[in-house]
Amino acid sequence: MSLHMRTTIRLDDDLLARAKQLAARTGRTLTAVIEDALRAALARSRPARGRERIELPTFGRGGPLPGVDLDASAALLDVMDSQGDPA
Repeated sequence: MSLHMRTTIRLDDDLLARAKQLAARTGRTLTAVIEDALRAALARSRPARGRERIELPTFGRGGPLPGVDLDASAALLDVMDSQGDPA
């Protein structure tokens, strides 16, 4: 059993017109065209599985500061911002 939800989205007029044309050309509903496009976009955004971890060389004082996680961009920006603050 598939659940469906009705929602309202705002689309660029040209994008909506092109989506309607595609639906008419392919004999599908506008909903089906939008669902397919969204599924394709979400599939592309998934991280690739099985990728090996790459170790980057560091130079200078032995790498990042203690407590800095290079995988956490927001935390990294906080550390970088605080480095310029006169404490």
